[in-house]
Amino acid sequence: MSSLRNAIPKRAHKERAQPHLRRKFGLLEKHKDYVLRAKAYHQKEQTLQKLKEKAALRNPDEFYFKMIKTKTVGGVHKPESQANKYTNEELILMKTQDIGYILQKLQTEKKKIERLNGMLHSLDNQSSSNHVYYADNREEAREVRKKVSEQGNPSAFKYLPKAILRKTDSSYRELEARKKRLKDLEKIYTDMSMQKELQKRGKKRKLREDEMVSPTSRPVYKWRQERKR
Repeated sequence: MSSLRNAIPKRAHKERAQPHLRRKFGLLEKHKDYVLRAKAYHQKEQTLQKLKEKAALRNPDEFYFKMIKTKTVGGVHKPESQANKYTNEELILMKTQDIGYILQKLQTEKKKIERLNGMLHSLDNQSSSNHVYYADNREEAREVRKKVSEQGNPSAFKYLPKAILRKTDSSYRELEARKKRLKDLEKIYTDMSMQKELQKRGKKRKLREDEMVSPTSRPVYKWRQERKR
């Protein structure tokens, strides 16, 4: 009986639409829309009630240090500027730590590049003289020997499996990426070293192009000689 009941077509119940005379008010609000709107309204109401209770129970003698480190501009709390938070000696110390980290990464990249270069160089120079050719008879052996002599000494990559060839290609791509990263790290290390030296005491000035022995695109500074005590 249940299967027959389901086989009978049923009427599709549609939600009531907005009447024609009230179309200027937009879509007709359904019950689920009302539930969402009511929840949002009561949530805002509860938040306002909690804030009112906090303001009523506020301690007039309450104090914390952020009260003197911030100011209210247009009803919004803005903290003081942190530009001169650290002294010059502290900034130089932090710069030294940053330079040490960059130098460590630079040396690590150099070691990885040397290891990749050694591995790929040994693979490029690998001899194919150990390759074994098989023949069924003497005539076929002569033909194979003749073909090998005509081809010369083929590259070792020709006889490597496809999986190893794919790994070799990825190793070459990794080598190029590491070389590019090494150049970027060297540039960052040079810039940070220059910034650290510029933060130190002593009179200095930037040289003009006509004053440089070998002009470069990078800035060159000259420190004034001071007598050591």
